[in-house]
Parts: sequence; C-alpha cells; structure tokens
Amino acid sequence: MKRDKRNLNNLILYEVYVRNHGTNGTFSDVTKDLARIHSLGVDVIWLMPIHPIGKKNKKGSLGCPYSIQDYRKVNPEYGTLEDFQNLVNQAHQLGMKVMIDVVYNHTSHDSTLVHEHPEFFHQDNQGKPITTIPAWSDVIDLKHPNPQLTEYLIGSLIYWVRLGVDGFRCDVASVLPISFWLEAKAQVEAINPDIIWLAESVHTAWVIERREMGLTAHSDAELYQAFDLTYDYDIWTVWQAVVRGQMPVIRYLEMVEYQKGIFPHGFIKMRCVENHDNLRIMALAKDETSAKSWTAFEAFNQGAFLLYAGQESGTKQTPSLFDIDKIDWGDYRLQNWLTQLLEIKKSEIFSHSSIKFLSADPMIQAAYQHQGQTLYGVFNINSTSEPADCQLPDGLYTDIISKESINVSNHCIYLEGRSAVIFDKNEEILLSPIDFDLLKFSIN
Repeated sequence: MKRDKRNLNNLILYEVYVRNHGTNGTFSDVTKDLARIHSLGVDVIWLMPIHPIGKKNKKGSLGCPYSIQDYRKVNPEYGTLEDFQNLVNQAHQLGMKVMIDVVYNHTSHDSTLVHEHPEFFHQDNQGKPITTIPAWSDVIDLKHPNPQLTEYLIGSLIYWVRLGVDGFRCDVASVLPISFWLEAKAQVEAINPDIIWLAESVHTAWVIERREMGLTAHSDAELYQAFDLTYDYDIWTVWQAVVRGQMPVIRYLEMVEYQKGIFPHGFIKMRCVENHDNLRIMALAKDETSAKSWTAFEAFNQGAFLLYAGQESGTKQTPSLFDIDKIDWGDYRLQNWLTQLLEIKKSEIFSHSSIKFLSADPMIQAAYQHQGQTLYGVFNINSTSEPADCQLPDGLYTDIISKESINVSNHCIYLEGRSAVIFDKNEEILLSPIDFDLLKFSIN
C-alpha cells in the first residue's frame, strides 16, 4: 500500500556539517546539541557526509566531505561507529529522524572502490579514472549503469538503514540513472518503507549542459518517480536574483506557481534560504528585515523547509567545506523567533491545500485555505515602513509569530518594522489571487 506523504509538507530539516559543529566537530558534539535543535521544531537531522575523506588530490587542509574513501565507514575525525549510533539513538528518543548524505556520483581518488574495482569509473584513453566535471578535481566519477556497482551501492544503503538511518539526501541525484534510484528505493523500502528520499536535483542549466555532453541528467519531474522531495534549484537562480533586487518579486512567485503545473500532482519541494553550497541569507539579502522576511516566506511556502546549522544565530558566514571553520553561535539570537515561525509549519493546512499568492509588492502576501480556515501571511521582503493594501477584513489580529496584535484598517496593514506576520483565521475569507499573465492560456 502506497503511503500518504502529504505530511512531508510539514517537515522541518536541519543540516549539520559535523566537522564545524560544536567544540570538537564530532558526533558527540552533535549529540549534545540535539535537545536544542529539537526545540526549534526540527523533524529530521541531515548529516553531511559522515564517511572517511580522501587524501589524494584533496582540497584545503582536510579535504571535502563529498570526496569519500569508504561508503561503509565513518570518518574517524568525527568519532566511532558507536558514537554515530548513539547520535541516532538519541535523536530517535527525542522523536527526530536521522538522514545521511549519499554521494553516488563520485568517490575520492584513493577510495576503496577505485582500488578494488577500477572498472566502476569513467576513464580516459589511458584507463585513468577521471571526473566529468573538471572543477571537481578532488573526485573521480562512477560510471552508471553497472550491475555490480549498483549492487554494492544499494548494499551500502541497506547497511546504514539497518543501523537506524531514516533517510537519504542524495547528492547530485539528477546525474544518476532513474533506474538506479528506483531499484535502490525498492530494496531499501522492503526493509523500512518509511525511508525519506531527498534528491539534490540540479540547476536547469546544468541539466541542459550534461545532456548536450551525452551524459545523464534528469529533470525534477523525472526524479519524482523515485524521490519524495527535490531541491528548489530549478528556480533557485531566479530567487537569488529577486533577493538581490535584480528581478521583480512577481517573477519568482510566478515560477513557484509554474511548478504546480509541471510536476506530478502532490509533488513536494524542499524550500530553504541557505545551505552549505550557497550564501547565508544574512549575506544575500539587503538587510536583516529582508533576510528574516524571506526566511519566513520560504517556511510558509508550499513544501518542506530546511535550516542550515548557524541560521538560528543569524550568521553571515558560510563555513568552508575544506577546512575547520567553526560556526559563530553567539547567543542563538534568532532561536526563539525561528521556533515560533516553525511551529506554524505543523499546521495541517499545509498538507491539505495549495498556496495562493495575493500580492508581490511592496510585500509578499499569500494564504492557504481549507475547510473554513484561512492561514494568511504578510512578508516584508522589501523592508518597507509604509502600509500595504491587504485582503483581510478590517479588525485586530494576533500575529502567530510574535503573539502581538496587528491592526488592519481600511484594508491596509502596517508592519511597523516587522519582517513578517502570519494570521490564523477560522473563516474562509474571499481572496483574489494574483493573475499571472504569463501563465494564461489564450488564443489570438
């Protein structure tokens, strides 16, 4: 029986780079921090690759965690296998799941597989293993399909599932054959049918480039055959341009609306405003009000939501992948604000209705409606101090984030320096969504 995955729209994930987490950068450091992380409302801890890191052709002083030596061992810098299992057990006791990174496109130059099975790799004319992406000089690419390789990699997934892992974030999933992911899904879910599959789907331009090179590259729509969640990279460049003020806000909202028509019914995106490959939102946005507004909007947006460790401190620093680069936690100044924001994500309305966009300028306004309930959000992405027209009936409302009162008068709302407000009203208000001209069907 196919399970209902609509509740994944309520999912909060939290990305951890073990090397840069806590005093020592170990599994034990992460374990000690689990209770605080859980208090944010987090459902899933995603650990960036936990395996031994290659030394040959490494980048930086310690190498990249995505350059993996052995898929079935843990990085000794992080601790022992027992330390990892203790982390998993403690997370489970708190009611959280643990997801690990799966990097099946490539390995390190000195991986166990390249020594044991050189035929598993792309090779040049001299039989030397190579990467198909020159910038990734610290790795060499596995060559799919190969039945023996498939058996080994799926066996590795099963190994971690039997140790209690609850899900997989699959690195550059778009560049592996769908047939591989479907076979992996079938075998893994025979052991645990509730495994969560998150695809790092890639930017549209890269899909096109890979295809023109005669290499595998799947669109997000294809990946939904095997995956529960995909990245938002198909429209990420548009979002970045909008945050920087290089495109109008309505262009991004139009792309989110467009996603509703090009992906399978019930598709789920993983939304975020930062991750280990991109700028922190506090560095990308023009000011803190705008940064918090975008954070609140993407948490409100349809789909799951990802936090990157350090986001609760409002840090501007994106830690290096190649060296020790500790997060400046400070006093976790955004912890309480994020906790209140993410509590809203648990509302059942996110699993039973589709987001409606009501306004793009000067503030994003959007709503969900289901069975007589309206969840209405106003997001001050332009950091404006001016009132904005809104579609709420006049009256006094309580902002779910701050618990403060907000007055709507003459169908206008004034945020008074706030980044965002969200109202929950037990009434289905008549709303007029944005009329996206470019999405219209017309015959001239």
